[in-house]
Amino acid sequence: MAWWRRKKEPLDRATTDQKVSLPKGLWSKCDACGEITYTDELIANLRVCPVCSHHHPMPTRERIAAMTDEGTWEELDTELRSGDPLSFRDRAAYRDRITKAIKNAGPGDAFASGLGEIDGVPVSAGFFVFEFMGGSMGSVVGEKVTRVFERAYEKKIPAIVFSASGGARMQEGILSLMQMAKTSAARNRLRDAGIPYISVCLQPTTGGVAASFAMLGDIILTEPGALVGFAGPRVIQQTIGQELPEGFQRAEFLLEHGMIDQIVDRLVLREHLGSLFRMLQKMPAKPRPSESMRASIAAAAGTNEGAPATSAPSSEA
Repeated sequence: MAWWRRKKEPLDRATTDQKVSLPKGLWSKCDACGEITYTDELIANLRVCPVCSHHHPMPTRERIAAMTDEGTWEELDTELRSGDPLSFRDRAAYRDRITKAIKNAGPGDAFASGLGEIDGVPVSAGFFVFEFMGGSMGSVVGEKVTRVFERAYEKKIPAIVFSASGGARMQEGILSLMQMAKTSAARNRLRDAGIPYISVCLQPTTGGVAASFAMLGDIILTEPGALVGFAGPRVIQQTIGQELPEGFQRAEFLLEHGMIDQIVDRLVLREHLGSLFRMLQKMPAKPRPSESMRASIAAAAGTNEGAPATSAPSSEA
């Protein structure tokens, strides 16, 4: 009766060797708090971590869909393409880099310009495409930004630019740097006409973009934790040989020192922009649910959509 001496039958090898495979990209890990979230859930929450509210990078097409009213976006200037006026070559030919960028980010260049509505307000809008060579500004990007301002001037509607860029595109040399003056002149004509322009600085907004139109808005907004400045912190630290303050060039630091006007959570940004445009144009305010009702709706939905915009420094992401 020594049942424990009985020879155990081997397990089915097909069962033991079988591996469970999960679809790639099913989960996403938060860079800030390390929380694991369903990728679809993160995308539905505009890529804002539902646990710590860290703002993850957002593909440009998702941002356009999130910031403009459904069915109103009309992209223009799609025929513009970058040339190679200097026949530039570093580790690779500039033309080859453009071809690779188009393959990765789609046709066009590092900027999408067009017309649409934000919270019911018609606008001339532009979105940097960071996926295209780091959102660098060459001649085509400068022309598209200029056209955003010119359309706003012609149609007497507000202008808005969502910036995310590493700065001027070195492969176009001085032609790239000229875009700083060109875009700033177009923005100045808009100011003289009394037409509002809001600049939204995303992660990151640096170089020639930060040194021109990105910091020339009637109102300058950022998302939480965004890096905004001319040269990067490491370059500055190495140049001056000094330790930089904690959070240097981050949105919260800039707000504290008066460089920007407000930090706004991505989940409420479109609605907030609509309110600002109406205020700047002296339009009637759009009826909104009370704060208590918004909080109740958000709590019932299990989201933080009812969170108000941040107008004071918050913790760095």
